[in-house]
Amino acid sequence: MSMPLVSVIIPCYNQGPFLAASIGSALASDHDNLEIIVVDDGSTDPETVRLLEQLRYPHTRLLRRENGGLAAARNSGISEAQGRYILPLDADDRIGPQYLRRAVAVLEADSATGIVYCHAEKFGAEAGPWQLPRFSRWRMALGNVIFCSAVYRRIDWEQTGGYDATLRRGWEDWDFWLSLLELGRTVRCLPFTGFYYRKRPVSMAAGMDWRLKLELHRGLIHRHGRFFGSWAARLASVLPLYYRLAGSGVYRHIKKGVGR
Repeated sequence: MSMPLVSVIIPCYNQGPFLAASIGSALASDHDNLEIIVVDDGSTDPETVRLLEQLRYPHTRLLRRENGGLAAARNSGISEAQGRYILPLDADDRIGPQYLRRAVAVLEADSATGIVYCHAEKFGAEAGPWQLPRFSRWRMALGNVIFCSAVYRRIDWEQTGGYDATLRRGWEDWDFWLSLLELGRTVRCLPFTGFYYRKRPVSMAAGMDWRLKLELHRGLIHRHGRFFGSWAARLASVLPLYYRLAGSGVYRHIKKGVGR
């Protein structure tokens, strides 16, 4: 196979039953100049271990490592990647056939654009459109509005130092997007549905209480001073109230209205 243009990185920790559909969605892409790197993050589930041992797909290779969390697994896969562009894809999610081709076309045409994503749809425990707020820097200061499977340049991953492997409790995606924005990169959302997010009955994000969210958000403000700039002190002062109101109508109104 010639040098791939896109590397699809699929971390897998005990998600073997979903892996075939995730890999299959990437292989069904109408952009076929790709490689797929499955990163086994120290899986312990016997069925997952068996499926990984039998892994045989075109343009696909397996990388094994000790369990270190999602961010570390992504970094391991990207460090082995040969593609110019990176798509992280969780082992239980899927992409549509047009997504890679159309995202890569934007990145090839515009060197200023650094993050390309699209509309998304949920399946599993919930089904239907995933109504993410439209991107703006203000909204991005309050919460992550870009799902994990956006397409970006490998060279930008190198410049930022990659995903923060210490963020094992969550929000490693948000942290990474902020790093790319601090490089001066712009964001493009493509106007079609090309990402399919498996909604689980219980997720890591849903299990966070407001105190943990507050702690993580304060950490982001501390690490990304260039992004938050003059907003940092004001935002930090209102965060305790913001997270106490989480789940209320007031909270939803604030989150929807910021950045208009």
